[in-house]
Amino acid sequence: MRDFAVIKILIQQVLKTFFKPLLLTIVTVVAITSCSRKKNKFVSRNFHAVTAEFNALYNGYLALDDGRNALIESYQDDYWEVLPVERMQISEDIILPGESRNESFTRAEEKAAKAIQKHSMNIESKEYNPQMDEAYLLLGKARYFDQRFVPALEAFNYILYKYAASDKINQAKVWREKTNIRLDNDDLAIENLKRLLRQEDLKGQDLADATSMLAQAYINTKSIDSAITQLQIAAVATKSNDERGRYRFIQGQLYNKLGIKDSANLVFDEVINLRRKTPRIYVISAYLEKIKNFDYEHGDKLELAELLDRLETYRENRPYLDKIYHQIGAHHLKNGSTKLAVSYFNKSLRTETRDQKLKSKNYETIGDIVFDKKLYAEAGAYYDSTLGVLTLNSKPYRVIKRKRENLKDVIKYEAVAKVDDSILNLVALSDDAKLAYFETYVSDLKEKAEAERKKQAALKRNTGLATVNNRIGNRANAISNDGPVEFYFYNTTTVAFGKNEFLRIWGDRPLEDNWRLSSKAFSAGSIGNEANATALNATEDERFDPQFYISKIPSEPKVIDSISKERNFAYYQLGLIYKEKFKEYTLAKDKFKTLLDSDPEERLILPSKYNLYKIYALLGAEDEASIAKTEIISNYPESRYASILINPEAAQLKDKNSPIVLYENLYKVHQAQDYAAVISKSETYIKALDGDPIIPKFELLKATAKGRLYGFDAYKEALSYVAVTYANTPEGQQAERIQSGLLSRLESKTFVSDSISRVSKVVFRFDRDQNEAQTAFKETLDEALQNVRYYKLKSSVDVYDGSTTFIVVHGFENFQVAQTFTQILLDKDANKIKKPYFAITSANYKILQIHKNLDTYLNLNTNQTK
Repeated sequence: MRDFAVIKILIQQVLKTFFKPLLLTIVTVVAITSCSRKKNKFVSRNFHAVTAEFNALYNGYLALDDGRNALIESYQDDYWEVLPVERMQISEDIILPGESRNESFTRAEEKAAKAIQKHSMNIESKEYNPQMDEAYLLLGKARYFDQRFVPALEAFNYILYKYAASDKINQAKVWREKTNIRLDNDDLAIENLKRLLRQEDLKGQDLADATSMLAQAYINTKSIDSAITQLQIAAVATKSNDERGRYRFIQGQLYNKLGIKDSANLVFDEVINLRRKTPRIYVISAYLEKIKNFDYEHGDKLELAELLDRLETYRENRPYLDKIYHQIGAHHLKNGSTKLAVSYFNKSLRTETRDQKLKSKNYETIGDIVFDKKLYAEAGAYYDSTLGVLTLNSKPYRVIKRKRENLKDVIKYEAVAKVDDSILNLVALSDDAKLAYFETYVSDLKEKAEAERKKQAALKRNTGLATVNNRIGNRANAISNDGPVEFYFYNTTTVAFGKNEFLRIWGDRPLEDNWRLSSKAFSAGSIGNEANATALNATEDERFDPQFYISKIPSEPKVIDSISKERNFAYYQLGLIYKEKFKEYTLAKDKFKTLLDSDPEERLILPSKYNLYKIYALLGAEDEASIAKTEIISNYPESRYASILINPEAAQLKDKNSPIVLYENLYKVHQAQDYAAVISKSETYIKALDGDPIIPKFELLKATAKGRLYGFDAYKEALSYVAVTYANTPEGQQAERIQSGLLSRLESKTFVSDSISRVSKVVFRFDRDQNEAQTAFKETLDEALQNVRYYKLKSSVDVYDGSTTFIVVHGFENFQVAQTFTQILLDKDANKIKKPYFAITSANYKILQIHKNLDTYLNLNTNQTK
């Protein structure tokens, strides 16, 4: 019995040791074999559904949410335009295979794919895992936010095809149309969404999503009324106050677009009433849009002023002060308070706003204000700042660039006139006056130097400065052994030294933007400015020697005469610019009168007097205009200006003898290919109009005509002359661009193989003086070309050189057909076309015309001449 009991105990111990692992193994094997994706069993369905939902799909949606939140945070709305319904920045960057814009979306897509691959129970074309529609929805969303819209569309369409009974079917339909909208299929999206709303009784967020995307499609197709209606439904249906605030705000923007300001303000009030339930930016923007809609004629301006003050001072609005300051500035500008307006626009700029459009509008508005004050150099600086924050080559960029280009010349010539005037003023002083002036100037310099020496001595006695300098040089030692260091700006001596150094280098300048501009420097006059500039470059001994400054004044007659001519030409150009570009007739009059008082060269006198006459007439100064007219007719009776004044009726609409009309007429001659006449007349006009701003245009036109008539080398030489002689004009700069760019591509004289360029021409040669023969042949040729089947051929007359003209047939897409041109003609037409011709590809024809090497081509291709 004892042995049996021992055996029983041993058996129990063995069972305890091996039974549980064995049972677990059996259960695992049974579970695995019963959870096959190919068997439609209760355990299999629920195992794969639960595993997919709480493993792959759960992690996938977490990744999708992370990526979407990052997308929203990085997106910056443009409140100057109607907001998109969905916050999503579309990138133009090309993504290579294997790359991703956002790793979170890649991870979400991988999780969705994993759920489909490992847990799909597609048995006999039927899906038994109820989580697969969710997996495909996740797959489509991940692709959508990763901006791979075509693959996303495939995923959503698969749900609609495969899971028609899914509870996610309506979501899939909405997401499919969102994708169609991103693919610019707005009409298709509208049709499908309208069908969905008509067939399904959508509620809550599903209704909000469908109607909001329908509104976006309507916005894209400019159906503003329909978009407003759908946004109204979406705003009521959505469960998100974030979305509600956005939908309401877009509604208000659309009402403004339609000009219905009352309705817009009501909608903006609804956004404002959401207060902290919706993002603060929507509330602030709604306030600002209401302010823009304010009726300044009938509205309560006191109430508006109080609202602007509250917006400015409320602590919670600090992140949006850039927009608030700009709107306050616009308010003051409408009220005529220009100084206050500029102050607030500058405040807006100092907030370091990220809104580039806001920056550009601040700069542009200040520039316009300064421009209206006729401070053109300062306005140019503000326009430069505007261009710096605008997108290159965008429409706003081009508009501001045109404004800036208009100011370019006036800034340039004003600077030239100012410098030259100051030099000539110094030249005009007597020796005693020069000495007296610079002795006074040197005396002032000595007083300033002595004051600076005393301050330097005081600084050396001040240990604070030394300590501060040590701290600046070694920031690691933030605290000295004796305790904290006094802050730089708390040390009055150091601050005084800094102010003195600023005044020494920059001069006394007002506290305002663009203070570094030379035009901002304060001085007693132009002469002082020149002396200050010279003093900065002098040695210590030279600075206090009056003779040093006197020695810098030009004394050679040639140099003085050159400066005088440069100054006079600057005044003439300024007079024309103010008169023609800016319509500032008073400024233009002053410039021309100053010029005439400065003993200008002969070529500037008559044009200046004629422009003065025109300005007097425009200003209504009849007496002055009459005097100017009489003087021109009496003193310059043979001039074109006198002929215009004597017979004004003939030039009532347009002056036929004006330089611009002469140029326009000559350009028509150029288009008619009479290049010899263009060259001859250009030379005549250039001599007759010496000094006129239009001369570079004639020179460039003449260079082009030479190139067409004489070839590449003549064109290159003429362009070089224009580029060097008129370097500061648009025509000279254009010639330089052609020289550096186009000419290098035209330099090769080598003809290309006929197999490279298939497009070809047929060319008939005529002597230049065979006008009647050319005309008759072209008429016959055109009649024959009309009868040609299968080819659309046309002819033209092209000048080759001074003695040869071509009649060219265009439209051959095959060189061999061009070679056998007469064979495609009808027999009756072929008999009329007996003149020899040669075939040439378009590429070789271009080389032939550029380099005038016809004989070379014909020698290479003798068998082509018929």
